[in-house]
Amino acid sequence: MAYYLEIQKTGSTPYVLIDKAKSYMKIEGESFHENIIAFFGDINDWLNGYLESDFGSFTIDFEMLYFNSSTAKLLLNMLINMDEHAGSGKKITVNWITTHDNDIIIECGEDFSSEMTNLTFNIIIE
Repeated sequence: MAYYLEIQKTGSTPYVLIDKAKSYMKIEGESFHENIIAFFGDINDWLNGYLESDFGSFTIDFEMLYFNSSTAKLLLNMLINMDEHAGSGKKITVNWITTHDNDIIIECGEDFSSEMTNLTFNIIIE
């Protein structure tokens, strides 16, 4: 069954796109909502179910401008979950996209990447 979700960004939450037919997800913008766990609840539920399913490959693009510590923890947990599934032979690619002048996001991407052992983690600096 095809699943498609698109959530527009707000002042404190990112743009989110999930396109199951393309095995693709994108999270873009800023994330500092007071209850980030509630915001990402359905997104995480879908991702967890998808990772348990039989799929050929999956790509997620993170194009974050800014996020708070609560979001950082949530993103790291998402990445760890994806990395564990990649360890069972699933092809998962993470593209961490940022600009050359966003040192904090670059550093976070490097830190997150160093924690991953199974998935492909690309840091793309534009």
